[in-house]
Amino acid sequence: MSFDDIFDASYERVVIPRPGSPDFFEAFYRRFLMSSSEVRMLFRNTDMAEQRHMLKKSFFSLVSFYASGIIDDVLRRTAYLHSARQLNIKPHLYDLWLECLIDTVRAYDPEFSDDVELAWRLILCPGITYMKFGYYHF
Repeated sequence: MSFDDIFDASYERVVIPRPGSPDFFEAFYRRFLMSSSEVRMLFRNTDMAEQRHMLKKSFFSLVSFYASGIIDDVLRRTAYLHSARQLNIKPHLYDLWLECLIDTVRAYDPEFSDDVELAWRLILCPGITYMKFGYYHF
């Protein structure tokens, strides 16, 4: 099975609604907000329902960038908005973002394994690299 297939299967498992539990993206944000006071400060006046909606769009742009090598408008705009000249989202926070995402996958995917973790990292890291690059270049 390819890492693309492993990622796709894992993603399908983590987004299955769980009675009595927050959805995957809400659980991720809870974890991310608890990870750092710097993160909490950045989100202090944020509408989190809207933020989760935006995350889903940008998440698919990260996956699409891996698959196609093409930077779509959503990813380009997100990188611009997160740059030093706009929202000033520091590059190290993307590493924390990814670690929190992986921890959430670990909690939500009953078939989590080293291969699942690696698949998520391989798929998302090209887009994260683009976001970090954009911090200094937009």
